[in-house]
Amino acid sequence: MRSAKPKPGYRHCVGIMLLNHQGLVFVGRRIEREFSEAWQMPQGGIDRGETPRQAALRELEEEVGTAKAEILAEHPDWLSYDLPSPLARRSWRGRYRGQSQKWFAMRFKGDDRDIRLDAHHREFAEWRWTAIGELTRFVVPFKRAVYQDVVEAFDVLAEPV
Repeated sequence: MRSAKPKPGYRHCVGIMLLNHQGLVFVGRRIEREFSEAWQMPQGGIDRGETPRQAALRELEEEVGTAKAEILAEHPDWLSYDLPSPLARRSWRGRYRGQSQKWFAMRFKGDDRDIRLDAHHREFAEWRWTAIGELTRFVVPFKRAVYQDVVEAFDVLAEPV
């Protein structure tokens, strides 16, 4: 679901499509047991007083363990998804129905050894580079529509440089 502003009742977050020089996208496999087969792009909450751009750069460093990236583009809309009801009741003390996300495309400026999943709090068990067209196959079903919007918006950036 697209909107000009983050939706009330939804956790305000950012998402990051990190592209390498071959035009492939970073995905990580979730560390939590219930989502251990789920792969996703980095994402996370926006802290009080932080802009979405600042949050995206911070989340990249926290989840991927690197700051070696530059922002290429920002999705024009906030993209939202609902969590499944049982998960929504457990997550964030039941305060949110889902997440409203501002997505950014970034170009990775380092090499693979600059990625350190254990640099901060560990979100991913493992990671890999994948083709942009494969992203919707890996993600949990309730995020699939958001990923499709992100792929459509940033597809032109997924070219080798």
